[in-house]
Amino acid sequence: MENMLEPDQEGAPAAPDPVPDLEPEPLMEVVNDHEMKHEPVPELEPVPEPMFEPLLEPEPLVSKRSVGCCGGSNRLFGRERPLHIVLGGGNTANILLWRNKQISGGIFAGGTVLWILFECIGYHLITFICHSLILSLSVLFLWSNLAAFSNLSPPEFPEIKLSEDTFLKVALMLRNEFNWASKTFQEIAFGQDIKKILLVALVLWIVSVVGNWFNFLTLVYFLFVMVLTLPTLYEKNEDIVDIYGAKALVELKKHYDVVDELVLQKLPISSFQKKHQ
Repeated sequence: MENMLEPDQEGAPAAPDPVPDLEPEPLMEVVNDHEMKHEPVPELEPVPEPMFEPLLEPEPLVSKRSVGCCGGSNRLFGRERPLHIVLGGGNTANILLWRNKQISGGIFAGGTVLWILFECIGYHLITFICHSLILSLSVLFLWSNLAAFSNLSPPEFPEIKLSEDTFLKVALMLRNEFNWASKTFQEIAFGQDIKKILLVALVLWIVSVVGNWFNFLTLVYFLFVMVLTLPTLYEKNEDIVDIYGAKALVELKKHYDVVDELVLQKLPISSFQKKHQ
């Protein structure tokens, strides 16, 4: 039995040496070896998360406006400044834009009362001035005399004095406007721009037609109402008016180009003007 169990030492290969079992090194040694080779990494403080997402401020609408066909913005007539500054930026602009509703409303009511007196009731200007002076003088006379016999305080009439500078400013303004109108009239009348003179003739014809519908006083009152209402209405609906106004100007320009090509360019004055340019 022992001979049968023993292997043939001559023919069989030698058995390999047993591999020793490798015991895993303890975790502490690896950690210590890592600490010896590398510096400790500093811990970062956690960033607190915001309670809410920050709201993004909307960009102004003006910056998103595209450039118009003439190189300016899409504001009406290429306007780039605020409407208040365009109107002067002073008390006049405050009245036209109804910044002070009491003053603007008082002026509007006064103009409406005058129109009713002159147009509806049939008052004349000289009659109205005389009756107003009679009423004012009577009230002030009675008030001042009754104050001497009672506890009423006498009326205090404000002292009104117009300075010389005011008259000079008004005179200079009227002179400048007259000179500008005279110069413009000469340029149109003696110039060679057929388009400009036809445009002026068209505007004057439209004004004459509108003036035929109303008398002078009613036309002045309508202009007065438009001056006091259109600026503030435009300021409240500025974006919508600018969009439709830009579309209307583009359509007018298209129609004008068609008329210019079919009519104005074929006039003998236009050909004479081209030769002298």
